[in-house]
Amino acid sequence: MPTPNLLFIVADQFRAMCLEPGGDPVSTPNLDAMASDGVSLAHAVSSYPVCSPHRAMMISGQYPDANGVTHNVNSQTATWGVGLRPDAPSWASALRDAGYNTGYIGKWHLEAPVPEDAIHGTGPLEDGRYWDAWSPPDRRHGFDFWYSYGCCDEHLTPHYWTSDAGRHQRTNVAGWSAAHETDVAIGFLERAASMASGDADRTPFALAVSWNPPHQPYDQLPLVHNTSYGALPPAELLNRPNVDLDSPAGREAATIAPLYYAAVSAIDAQVGRLLATLDALHLAQDTLVIFTSDHGQQMGSQGLIYKNVPYEESMRIPWVMRWPGRLTSSAADSVGISSVDIAPTLLGLLGLGEQVPAAMHGTDVSPALLAHGGEAQGGGAQGGEAGNLGTPSSLYFYYPRNSSDVDIRGLRTASTKFIARFQPASGLSTELFDLAGDPFELENITDPSAIRHWAGSLSNALAAAGHSWNGDQALKVLANTKLGVQL
Repeated sequence: MPTPNLLFIVADQFRAMCLEPGGDPVSTPNLDAMASDGVSLAHAVSSYPVCSPHRAMMISGQYPDANGVTHNVNSQTATWGVGLRPDAPSWASALRDAGYNTGYIGKWHLEAPVPEDAIHGTGPLEDGRYWDAWSPPDRRHGFDFWYSYGCCDEHLTPHYWTSDAGRHQRTNVAGWSAAHETDVAIGFLERAASMASGDADRTPFALAVSWNPPHQPYDQLPLVHNTSYGALPPAELLNRPNVDLDSPAGREAATIAPLYYAAVSAIDAQVGRLLATLDALHLAQDTLVIFTSDHGQQMGSQGLIYKNVPYEESMRIPWVMRWPGRLTSSAADSVGISSVDIAPTLLGLLGLGEQVPAAMHGTDVSPALLAHGGEAQGGGAQGGEAGNLGTPSSLYFYYPRNSSDVDIRGLRTASTKFIARFQPASGLSTELFDLAGDPFELENITDPSAIRHWAGSLSNALAAAGHSWNGDQALKVLANTKLGVQL
């Protein structure tokens, strides 16, 4: 049997509810077909639902303290030492060492900008911060083919650095970024097919394609992709009990939603182009295809618009897989995957579970995804106190940006979510939701015994992950002083 290929597709800020029955009123025929032919996980979670932290965990399999990305990467956070550490493990490095032809196309957002990068994109933004950066070849973490940028949010006038380009040798493009990047990806796939000898000795490929849409700016979409979503009333666009249509967030979301859904449908069309290319090149049978996102978006839920909060519509991400004859549909509702689990799971799916770097924190959940089963590798939050393979469990992180900012940790299982917030000015507070009975997180459970139980579970899960947080002590204070028990 030929060594399997990997096509790993990441969209930015793509809500999981866009792909669910009864979810957002958006058309995604290609992703729907991909899920029908393969499997779509209901419990895929971004443990730190903002761009850089999730992407760093996705690449390295490590929690933020270890990989160096505790915040979004920009010129300000670079002065705090934020950026993917050069020695962080990477699934791409492991695959390259195993003989794969590796490639990365699109948004990276893991390289810390230096002053020379201030000229890229629109220059210094947001009180002097700039976000885009050139990544030197020795900091691409195992990806040989490179057609990428840091972060620019310019969907109609994107730019890129190619494999051999220097810092001041970027390529400027006129056209929608996702379509252009798909063109480049199709070229990569065609070259890979032309080099294939058809036997077991052919060079396998692992290609990551990272699209920036449907992330804002929402109005940067070619007219050809405009749809009739604007004709839908707000009550249909935002048909969720946790959205107040008369609130400021509800009104803003009603304005954003038609443009966002149009971008989602346009992204779906690019997925269709890639799948059709694999079919035409006779690569589909031997290629694992995964579609996911770095985080979701609240879109008015809980009175919020964007992400970086511990609620379902921010945390949950799509995880759709196609691999003819190799996957089990029974995993859809029983298996979870979180940010740190992605890297070891990719290696496990490709038959390299024994080569998962020991420095990775996540769990290889591939045995529960593959039709033939097997043994899990690694030791992330899916094992031990927090859960096990088949009972998905994920940690949540939010790191403070200054001495007065809130510090948050949380634990999510398939049925429950516990959130602990430590605010220097007001101490520690909690939220507890019954996700099975209250999926829109409308009722905060205040029962002391339930809080005591989940506070202990969170503390144990953080300890099992080797995570140091002052909130561990705060959880003990909460239990000791408010609940009268010892943790």
